Amino acid sequence: MLDPERQDRAPSSSEGGARSWAESAARPALRRCIRVEPDVFAAEHWSRRPLLSTAEELGGTFTDLLDLDAVDELLSTRGLRTPFLRIAKDGAVVDAKRFTSPQGAGAEVADQVSSDAVLRLFADGSTVVLQGLHRLWPPLIEFAGQLAADLGHPTQVNAYVTPPSSRGFSPHYDVHDVFVLQVAGEKHWTIHEPVLTDPLRTHPWADRADEVAAAAQRPPVIDAVLRPGDALYLPRGYLHSAVALGEISAHLTVGVHSVTRWGAVESALDLVRTLAADDPTLRGSLPLGVDLADPAATTEDVAAVLSGLQRWLGEVDPAAVADGLRARTWAQVRPAPVSPLAQSGALATLTADTVLQVRPLLRLQLREPAGGRVALVAGRRTHDLPASTHPALAALLDTGELKVGDLPGLDAADQLTLARRLVTEAIAVVPGARPGGAPGGAGHDGGRDDRPEA
Repeated sequence: MLDPERQDRAPSSSEGGARSWAESAARPALRRCIRVEPDVFAAEHWSRRPLLSTAEELGGTFTDLLDLDAVDELLSTRGLRTPFLRIAKDGAVVDAKRFTSPQGAGAEVADQVSSDAVLRLFADGSTVVLQGLHRLWPPLIEFAGQLAADLGHPTQVNAYVTPPSSRGFSPHYDVHDVFVLQVAGEKHWTIHEPVLTDPLRTHPWADRADEVAAAAQRPPVIDAVLRPGDALYLPRGYLHSAVALGEISAHLTVGVHSVTRWGAVESALDLVRTLAADDPTLRGSLPLGVDLADPAATTEDVAAVLSGLQRWLGEVDPAAVADGLRARTWAQVRPAPVSPLAQSGALATLTADTVLQVRPLLRLQLREPAGGRVALVAGRRTHDLPASTHPALAALLDTGELKVGDLPGLDAADQLTLARRLVTEAIAVVPGARPGGAPGGAGHDGGRDDRPEA
């Protein structure tokens, strides 16, 4: 698990100014994955070239995040459902109906994973793919959230468990960067140069299958065996395939969904669509009987639209494009989970001495007051608050933790009112809260309880 004392807060800002990446804190999750300093990684490897790091260089393993016992637990006793599990054999995905069933009385959900079916398929050489572990498994919920904060880009986590001497997938590329973290066994990885630099999600490798197959016959840029504790960073587009060696092999694939300039294009086009829809000349119908197969029939209409596009693009506010990009990105990032019962109990016992902590890994932006109100952007949501709360909110965001009675600019009653609002909206948490109000470890809400969820 990550050291809670070194755990970074997600980027937050007041008065519109956020810390730069170089100025932010220790980046503990990223350091677990790379053998070089983060600034060297940023300059020489990020989105440029692969980086292989051995367990000896990294100084540890990844079994605290997932091990083979945890895989068995997920497959057998956690009520796992599709699409959180895929199974593949010889590069092809197995039909989910072959490993799911309703699973007995009182659980009439048809897509629950059948452990005995998984056993048969795995024994026959199929690869097990556990998907979305950043949503399922507590150590990886924490790790993925911290890595997203370290990088400033959203993350996801899958696990690939391969029988001895088996290959799960043919050579291919991903449209997101990945960190491969070897958990158990050994796997022989072969990496080739991209056939397309920086592919987007609109550039799936299957559309270039022949190019990929040909490129995979060329000399590789990396040909290595990953052993437990080794890590491999691959920028999006690099071709890769892996074969398990003489025992069961398991690795985590941490996908990094890079924020790109193309994302800004999408945000700008969203704004252009809004402007175009406000133009009454575009909302009218074309003539009855228009022949769309004849380009000449719509020449004037198309010309008017293209001319309008140039005008509408000129009217787009760059700040609005940036805010749209922020909203798209923050919508993909999950903050640390909260404990509903514990935090609800804490609401009933708030006092001036109660400590408030900014919810870990929650992206926050405090905007300038206007019209007697102030907007606090918290992840996917924007909260409207009285302008009088601005000094208190700015202080909490800047420090990360304050007693209710230390919130500046408010009297005692308003301090409690703001504190209740922040806890109710899961913007802040009361560390150490327990269901029923009993004191104890903070669990999710303070990042100090290493016990997995039941």
